[in-house]
Parts: sequence; structure tokens; C-alpha cells
Amino acid sequence: MMKSADTIIVKPIISEKSMDGLANKCYTFEVQDGATKPEIAHAVEEMFGVKVESVNTINVNKKPKRLGVHAGFKSAWKKAIVTLTAESKTIEFFDSMN
Repeated sequence: MMKSADTIIVKPIISEKSMDGLANKCYTFEVQDGATKPEIAHAVEEMFGVKVESVNTINVNKKPKRLGVHAGFKSAWKKAIVTLTAESKTIEFFDSMN
């Protein structure tokens, strides 16, 4: 069963480090935990109409969080850094952030 593109890509990551990668056509997304690199590449190509060169994934571990005497954890999640080909167009959503 093929997953749809909008379920694979959860949301874009907007941070200083991710914005520095825009010059090199590197875009950062939070993705579904079980998503594979080919699925992520296909989802980005389908959603934004671009050509993907490579996908790097990182599993972000859960972190401890306290609120007064109550202790718990922030959820673990998966991050994908997608690099586009040189001749590919940029993603308009990130262009509006600069």
C-alpha cells in the first residue's frame, strides 16, 4: 500500500540551520516515523513539482521535559533533509520565508 504524500510529510522545519541550507537547495521536513528515503523523495517531488537528488534522514530521540514536579518526555520524531538537483526549481514556500 502506497502512502500519500501529505501523510508522509508532516511539516516543514523552520530554523536558522535549515534556512542556511536554502542556498544549496537543501530543505528540511518533519516526516512520518516509518517513511523510507524513496517514499520521502517521491512525496517531495509530487507535492512541490521538483526533482530530488538525495535524502538524508535523522531519528530525533525523545528528550526529558519537566513542568514543576511533573516529569515526562517530548516525543521522538523523524527529520528528513532533502537536497534538490541543480537544475530543479526552488520550493516557493521556503522562498517566502527569506
